[in-house]
Amino acid sequence: MAGPTATDKGAHTQLSGRGGGPVADTSGGMASGVTQADLSGVPFTDLIAEMIQRLGDDPGRDGLFRTPERVERTLRFLTQGYGFTGQDAVGDALYSETHDNMVLVKDIEMYSLCEHHLLPFFGKVHMAYIPDGYIMGLSKTARLVEVYARRFQIQERLTDQIAQALWETIEPRGVAVVVEAYHLCMMMRGVEKQNSKTITSAMRGVFLEDQRTRDEFLRLATSSREVL
Repeated sequence: MAGPTATDKGAHTQLSGRGGGPVADTSGGMASGVTQADLSGVPFTDLIAEMIQRLGDDPGRDGLFRTPERVERTLRFLTQGYGFTGQDAVGDALYSETHDNMVLVKDIEMYSLCEHHLLPFFGKVHMAYIPDGYIMGLSKTARLVEVYARRFQIQERLTDQIAQALWETIEPRGVAVVVEAYHLCMMMRGVEKQNSKTITSAMRGVFLEDQRTRDEFLRLATSSREVL
């Protein structure tokens, strides 16, 4: 495949002093008395190219020329949860059923982006509910996780949003969620601690009111022994 032409390589809009006057550098945040530039009309790919330039590389070179397009597609995929709700995830997959004991789906893979550094955090979600006349299609638990994980997030909020969505959507007697995750913002920068894991939980209904029910969930959810 032929490489990009010189004309192609110059196609990205220049936002800084590379081809004209400099613009204010607001990368350090909103300082007192500084007005943030309006970039709403700038194409997403040009913003990424500008970022690459400011970080010291050439967005027009062969290895990086298509990178802004890839980054845009990737970020839109990783944040697609903004376009959906918990009700969208569950849809019509609710079934009348007399089962009144715990339903637990554990080890649901989860990938999200830390809203503080835009670095990934990833791990597993364990979700349980006690039905009150209706059960939910099992795959919908994973879809609920995706709706809220595919956003800029913090783990604490993610855990609570999943629990609240399940609570409101199927109206069970109780909901319990535990999230275990590793955060690259702690592993590859900052304190650089490779073995730390963050665990968060959110409870609703009988899981808050009945300690035995809560203890049963926590024992099953956090056990490393394979049940099967």
